[in-house]
Amino acid sequence: MKVPMSRDRDTRNYFAHTLPGRPPADWQSLEDHLEGVARRAESFAEVFGARAWGRVAGVWHDLGKYSDAFQAYLRADPTGDAHTAETVGKVDHSSAGAQHAVSRFGVPGHILSFAIAGHHSGLHDAQGEGASLAARLGKRVEPWGTAPPLIADQPLPDLPPFLRDALGRKESFAIQLFARMIFSCLVDADFLDTEAFMNLGQSKERPTWPADVLARMSRSLDEHVRGFGLPSTEVNKRRAEVLEACRRAGAHRPGIFTLTVPTGGGKTLSSLAFALRHALANDLHRVIYVVPFTSIIEQNADIFRRAMGRLVEEGVEDPVVEHHSNLDPDEETVSSRLAAENWDAPLVVTTSVQFYESLFSKRTSRCRKLHNLARAVIVLDEAQAIPVDFLAPCLRAIEELTRNYGASVVLCTATQPAVARRSGFDIGLDIGNESEIVPDPGGLHRALQRVSVTVERQTVRDSDLASRLVALDQVLCIVNTRRHAQELFDLLGPGEGDYHLSGFMCPEHRSARLGEIRRRLEMGLVCRVISTQLVEAGVDLDFPVVYRSMAGLDSIAQAAGRCNREGERALGHTIVFESEHRSSEAFLRDTAAKAREILPLHDDPLSPEAVEHFFRLYYWDQSDRWDHKKILGEFHLDRTNEKLPFLFGFARAAERFRLIEDTGRPIIVPWGEEGEALCDRLRNSWGNPPVKLRRKLQRYTVQVPLQVWARYRGRVFEMVHDEYPVLISTDTHYSNHTGLRLDERTGVFLSA
Repeated sequence: MKVPMSRDRDTRNYFAHTLPGRPPADWQSLEDHLEGVARRAESFAEVFGARAWGRVAGVWHDLGKYSDAFQAYLRADPTGDAHTAETVGKVDHSSAGAQHAVSRFGVPGHILSFAIAGHHSGLHDAQGEGASLAARLGKRVEPWGTAPPLIADQPLPDLPPFLRDALGRKESFAIQLFARMIFSCLVDADFLDTEAFMNLGQSKERPTWPADVLARMSRSLDEHVRGFGLPSTEVNKRRAEVLEACRRAGAHRPGIFTLTVPTGGGKTLSSLAFALRHALANDLHRVIYVVPFTSIIEQNADIFRRAMGRLVEEGVEDPVVEHHSNLDPDEETVSSRLAAENWDAPLVVTTSVQFYESLFSKRTSRCRKLHNLARAVIVLDEAQAIPVDFLAPCLRAIEELTRNYGASVVLCTATQPAVARRSGFDIGLDIGNESEIVPDPGGLHRALQRVSVTVERQTVRDSDLASRLVALDQVLCIVNTRRHAQELFDLLGPGEGDYHLSGFMCPEHRSARLGEIRRRLEMGLVCRVISTQLVEAGVDLDFPVVYRSMAGLDSIAQAAGRCNREGERALGHTIVFESEHRSSEAFLRDTAAKAREILPLHDDPLSPEAVEHFFRLYYWDQSDRWDHKKILGEFHLDRTNEKLPFLFGFARAAERFRLIEDTGRPIIVPWGEEGEALCDRLRNSWGNPPVKLRRKLQRYTVQVPLQVWARYRGRVFEMVHDEYPVLISTDTHYSNHTGLRLDERTGVFLSA
C-alpha cells in the first residue's frame, strides 16, 4: 500500500550507512546515498535507452530506510552490517520500494519491483514457496512516510520502444531481460556508491582509462602486428588476408557476425582487430572476449597483453581484465558483492560459463556486470561449444543483446556454421551471408590445409600410447580429463623435454610451461607434451605430430590446428585414437559419439561438409534437447493478473541453468616467488583485499570439485580472512610438473 508522505520531518537525520566508531555526523545520509545510486544507475541504463528507469530504481531502492524502525536499528547497532540487514531477518528495507513501484505505476511498476525487491538477496521468482515477489508485495512493511516528495513522487518513465513492442507482442523473454538489466544497473550502482563511502581506499583503487583508450588499443595492436614483418610463408600470407578482412569489416553497422577461419589462421588477433575497429566506428564501449574454458583465458589474455604493450609503456592501466572463477564465496555478503567484477574495462576475457550463467543468474554479484554488455562487442570464441541442452536460451539471449541493447556479437570459430538459423533449426540466429567477415571461408580452408588426419578404431592402452610418444622427439598428445593427463604423464616421464599441461596447474604455472615448450620447439629440441583440451584454442604451438583422444569434430579440428601450424612442413600428422579412459562429462560423451558416427563417411574429416554433418547430428537434429532444462518456460506473462502480470521464475531458471553441473571452487596456489608474495599480501591485507590484488590472484587459482573443496577445507588449504582458500603447502600437494596432485575419481589429494 502507499504510505502517506510527511512534510514536517528533518530527513537529514536519516542515514543509509554508518561507519564503525564514528559519530552520526560522519555517517552517509540516506538522501546522499539515494541520489548517488540514482546518478550511477541512470548513467548505466542510458546506454540502452532506459535512463529514467535507472534513476527511479535508484531513488526507490532504499525507501524502507526512511522507516523509524530501520533508523532505530541503525543507531542501536552502528557497527552492524545494516546494508544486508534484511538478509539476516533484522529489518526489511527493500520491500517498501517494490510495493511503492507497483502502487504508483501499475503493470510497469512490476518490472521495477523485481529489481528493487532483490537488490540485496537476488532476483526472486514471481511466486512460489519461500521467498518470492508476491510475498514481498504482500508483506507488511514499516511506515516510511518521512521520505521527501522529490524522492517518493517520481514520474512514470517512458517505455523504451523495444520494451513497448515486447509488451504489445507479449515477448516474455525480452521483458524479463529488461528487468534483469535494470536490476544490473541498480545493484552495480548500489555497490559502487556504498563502496565509495564505506571503503574509499578500495574505491580509489578501481582502475580508470583515458576516453580514447580503444583507439590507442587499436593503434597498439597495429604496431604489434607490423612487428611480425612481411609474410614469408603461405600460412602467414593467408593470416595477413584474414587480418585485413577483419579491419575492413570493422566499419559495418552493429549486428551478428561470423568469423570462419581454420585453426591456425590467426583469428585471435584478427578478431580483436575487428572488435576494436568496430567499436570505434559505432561508438561501442568495450570488448568482451568469451572463451569456452577457464584454462584458455590466460593464453588469450597473454596474447592481448603483448599486443597492448605500447599502452603500458605509455603509462596506461592494463586494459585487459581476466575474469576467471570468482574468488568469493557463494553466499551474498557486502564483501562478496563489492569484490565481484563488473566488467567495467576496455577488454574483458572471460569464460562461456561466466558469460551465459550470468545472463540467467539471480545473484547480485553475477548480475551486476550485465549492463556492461550493452553497446559492447562480444566475441564468442569457439561459438559452437554451447551444450545442446542450453542452445535455445543461450541463442535467445544473444539475439536480444544484439537486437535491443546495441551489442555486436562475433561468432568466431573454425567450424561454422553451428548456430545459424536454417530449415529445421528455427531457434538459430538470423545470420545473413553478408555477415561473414572473411570472404570465401571454403577457399581459405583449402588454402590452409596442411594436416592429414588418421582415425584409429582400436582402443589404445596407456602403456602402448606412452611407448609411441617416447619414440617421437616432438609430439603433442591431447586427452579429455585431467586425471588421464596426469596418469599418462607419469608413464611418460618426467624426463628432459617432457611436459604436462592441465587445469590442475594454476594459470601462471601453465604460462611459464608454455613459454618453455615454445622455446624447445623453436630450437628443434626434444619436446613431448601431454595436455587436456586447454591447448585447443588460442595457443600457438606447432608440432609435427599430434595425438587426439576421440572427441567432437570441432575439438579434433582444434587439435589438428596445433599440428604443422606454420605450414613449414609438407604435411603434419594428427592421429585420433580411442582411449581406455572415457570422460564422465555428458558434453564430451555426446560430441565424441557424433564424431564416431560421421568420421567414416568423409575422406576429409575437417572439410566444411564434414563439419556441417557433425552439427546437423549434434545440434540441428536434436530439437527435444534445445531447452532441456525448460529455462524459457520459466518466463510467462499474464496481463489479466494485475497483482502478478509477469510470472517470471528468476530463481528457478538460475538453479537449472548450469552449463557445468559441478563448476567446483577455486584454491589459490602460492606457486613461485610471485605467488608466495601475493598470498602474503592477501594474509596481511585488512578487510576486503584490494581489487588489483584479487585480479592478480586469479592467475594463481585451481578449480577443485565441490566435494573435494568441502572435505579438505582447513586441512589442505586455509581460509584467509574466512573467504579466500589458500593451499597451505605447495611442497606437499602441488607438483612443479603436473600441478595440484588430486585423484578426481576418489577425491583424494596425493603427495607431490
